[in-house]
Amino acid sequence: MKEIIINTTITVYNQIVDLPTDVQSLMSQAIATRKNAYAPYSNFRVGAALFLENGQVVLGSNQENAAYPSGLCAERVAIFQAGTLYPNVKILKLAITAASDTNPTVSPIPPCGACRQSIAEYEFKQNTPIEIYFMGESGEVYKSKSITNLLPLSFDKTSL
Repeated sequence: MKEIIINTTITVYNQIVDLPTDVQSLMSQAIATRKNAYAPYSNFRVGAALFLENGQVVLGSNQENAAYPSGLCAERVAIFQAGTLYPNVKILKLAITAASDTNPTVSPIPPCGACRQSIAEYEFKQNTPIEIYFMGESGEVYKSKSITNLLPLSFDKTSL
């Protein structure tokens, strides 16, 4: 038997204004997009903004459906749109923000498991880490240098 120790490093910013200027802009776009979320069931709105290598920003917000599995998270909306519009352009940064219509959301909200797997697929595809910044409605912003910090034992094409 052996033991494997997995370490995760997250950088913590106290608030948006402490972020680098380009990331402040990206997060501001995610916040604006969060307001466009279609979340009549959960009342939990998420916005995502991707910064691409070509300078483009791609946005996404969560889209719910009465048949719950049919909805899609903001992160995947943005990533799949980037994959469609810019199939060979690397994703460099991802900003995520989440807010509840009923409860204050002041802790950073990371991507769900399905979104982590989707982010991992694109990170593996492009062979370049994607910086991920995430926050609640306000307060601290967490930064991960790569999805491997949030999904350390990843499943990818080499597993097939």
